[in-house]
Amino acid sequence: MNCLNDKSLTTEEVAESLLGSLLISYKDGQLTSGWIVETEAYLGKVDEACHTFAGKQTPRLMSMYQDAGTIYVYRMHTHHLFNVVTRSSSEPQAVLVRAIEPHDGEDIQNIRRGKKGIEMTNGPGKLAKALGITMDDNGTDVYEPAVMIDPKRKKKPVMVEKTARIGIPNKGKWTDELLRFSVKGNPYVSRKKGKTEIDYGWEAVLN
Repeated sequence: MNCLNDKSLTTEEVAESLLGSLLISYKDGQLTSGWIVETEAYLGKVDEACHTFAGKQTPRLMSMYQDAGTIYVYRMHTHHLFNVVTRSSSEPQAVLVRAIEPHDGEDIQNIRRGKKGIEMTNGPGKLAKALGITMDDNGTDVYEPAVMIDPKRKKKPVMVEKTARIGIPNKGKWTDELLRFSVKGNPYVSRKKGKTEIDYGWEAVLN
């Protein structure tokens, strides 16, 4: 069972479980993908930083009130941000994917971003542009093309760091809640601190 279908998991647990999952995009006949290295949990009606805080409902938020596994994309300035719904219509919670380590189609991601290396996908707006994610993907199923997570392809972090979310000022206790999860030592984590591990923070695969 994948983590989004496991009703026993909290949104925080889903956010951590998604680390190492492969986020895949099929756009214009081109395959691009990346390993998820950073996520943030947003806890719905009680979370002052969440779009659905206090049960807010607008046409823009319709996807947040759908089943777990629904993609929620929203626009911030000129950027698109990719989220996955984790609960249900009565619990409109989601996980924001903040960064990926490129895998398939790195040259295509480079062209889309106009950037090389770490700067290509080390932030939520950056990864969305690199994978060609747009508002057209809002409301679709994360286990079906064009944008999807493959539950069978997974890397395992050696260590997961838990920190406060980024860009959440003046939200009371929610500013400091440890709801950001990242692969320790991976260079693609946004606003990375500390050294980069030789293996980028992944456990070795033994053949």
